[in-house]
Amino acid sequence: MNMPGLFPLGHIVMTQDIKALIDDSQSPLSNAALLDLINRHKTGDDGDVCEEDEKSNQYALKHNLRIFSVYKHEASTVWIITEADRSSTTILLPEEY
Repeated sequence: MNMPGLFPLGHIVMTQDIKALIDDSQSPLSNAALLDLINRHKTGDDGDVCEEDEKSNQYALKHNLRIFSVYKHEASTVWIITEADRSSTTILLPEEY
């Protein structure tokens, strides 16, 4: 289900490692699971971020700054970052940052 969001995501891109995970039939990170994480991100559920990042995200929503979410999925940890100008959102693994 595609839910309305608190902010625009812009152009959504994913890294090659994320693509490889969702393409791997043995991986629990499916297209549906990834869409669920994107929906959580855009509705303000920033997942498993630390308290400081949670406060930063709340501030960023009000002041058009970068939004950063972390989701510890059974396949791996997934980061989703929406740029301050809301032109793009990147889905990546922490080691790719």
